[in-house]
Amino acid sequence: MMKKLVVVGNGMAGIKCVEEILNLEPERFQITIFGAEPRPGYNRVLLSKMLQEESSFKHIVTHDWDWYEENGVKLYAGERVCRIDVATGMVETESGMKEPYDMLILATGSLPFIPPIPGVRKQGVIAFRDVNDCETMARYAKTYRRATVIGGGLLGLEAAQGLLNLGMETEVVHNAQYLMNRQLDRTAAVLLQRKLKEQGMRFHLAKETVNIIGRNRAQGLMFADGNRLDTDLVVLAVGIRPNIELAQDSGLTVNRAIVVDDYMRTSIPGIYAVGECAEHRGISYGLVAPLYEQGKVLAKVICGRETAPYEGTIPYAQLKVAGIHVFSAGDIRDEGNETAVMEYNGMLEVYKKVMMHGGAVTGAILYGDTA
Repeated sequence: MMKKLVVVGNGMAGIKCVEEILNLEPERFQITIFGAEPRPGYNRVLLSKMLQEESSFKHIVTHDWDWYEENGVKLYAGERVCRIDVATGMVETESGMKEPYDMLILATGSLPFIPPIPGVRKQGVIAFRDVNDCETMARYAKTYRRATVIGGGLLGLEAAQGLLNLGMETEVVHNAQYLMNRQLDRTAAVLLQRKLKEQGMRFHLAKETVNIIGRNRAQGLMFADGNRLDTDLVVLAVGIRPNIELAQDSGLTVNRAIVVDDYMRTSIPGIYAVGECAEHRGISYGLVAPLYEQGKVLAKVICGRETAPYEGTIPYAQLKVAGIHVFSAGDIRDEGNETAVMEYNGMLEVYKKVMMHGGAVTGAILYGDTA
């Protein structure tokens, strides 16, 4: 009798885990996946590529409809799970479907963080998180001219690049003193800003947005310093928050995300969590590498195989914007670290910096040459 494995979430973490399980034990489980989006598995990291004319949705699909069929995986796309009955081992969707499970993996990912700015619910204000958002941006670009991205981090700059490619005048508003302030230092950020400016992006740094103005739809931003910026489209890219509502309602232990141990087990036996919705040793990761590492460990656990524990991942970031090479890893702060290596070549626009603490490398920034 095959055991029933249900996966809530058809994103990159959930599918990676299923893939690993199929590699280990293709005949062991009857696998059912519930995905809130009405489409097969795709690479969210490449969303910005979709906005660059040369790419369409089919180019970022990682697992097409046939893959599920060929592997005997039942996918319910466009079905959002709203309830877990822990006592009977059953999940229920918003449309009323019920599915029993022996083991349950929560891979619910994350949601865009929507800042509490007055006017944020107006028409013409969107997040940058899924295929629908890309389609909305492309639609706006056909009618409107001016776009503003709130957020000068990794995601915000990729969204801005996409909007430029769609032919919109693109402004980036960021509340910190320099771009990508979590991953870069000021020197690297200034080089990056100069390059992006050459491509047509405009910047408003150290600006706090206090209001999105416009009667029926967004027409501009008001800053704390009293200045305003006119715009037709506002794209929010100020971060993500783990999607934990389902877990919380089901009585699982949650903190910022769903708390898991080194084997991706939650507080309730038989229920596991993986990816952006999981919190491991106090950290929830919003990057692909950790999700994949977690998925490999969890697959072995589910299949009853021996496995080394998941012990965390050193976070790294790479910017995917036309012709610009930026890489950052680990802890790059000046406090508590010393600079071991620093090279700067203004002619070639190459900058490298390696941080150390107590004789060990703690972080690195590479700009212009990441090879």
